[in-house]
Amino acid sequence: MTNSLAERFFDFDLWLVGAAHFVILFASFQVPYRLGWKRDLRQLMPFNRKLLWVQSGFTVLTIIAFGTLTLVLHMEMLRGERAALGLACFIGIYWTTRILVDALYFSHEDWPKGTAFVVGHVLLTLLFLALAASYLGLFIWNVWLRRNS
Repeated sequence: MTNSLAERFFDFDLWLVGAAHFVILFASFQVPYRLGWKRDLRQLMPFNRKLLWVQSGFTVLTIIAFGTLTLVLHMEMLRGERAALGLACFIGIYWTTRILVDALYFSHEDWPKGTAFVVGHVLLTLLFLALAASYLGLFIWNVWLRRNS
């Protein structure tokens, strides 16, 4: 792939992956209702219940930041500026880790049953894979491939 073609690809790709974070939020906001958190969380001590809500809030904030920063720093990422590439690398590692946790820690039996949950899980995993590949691909292209051509 020539630099020009790669640059056009990543230019378009960054807009898509930046916006994709907000698609993930749409799914995230359904989690408490669809997974019956109101019922299940009643069984936890108040501190543990609050801890789960705080951690969930920080996860949502992180996803908002990833999407917003990608859209705002689009040109900096595309140009390969150091701080923007550091952020892209971190976001790529974050989503790669999310996929690995899903594959290596969760069991298939852990996931809720039903076609909607299976389809949702597959679609989210594919989205996480696209995010990881996009950010890490951008990082690799800027650090190794673009500079060496």
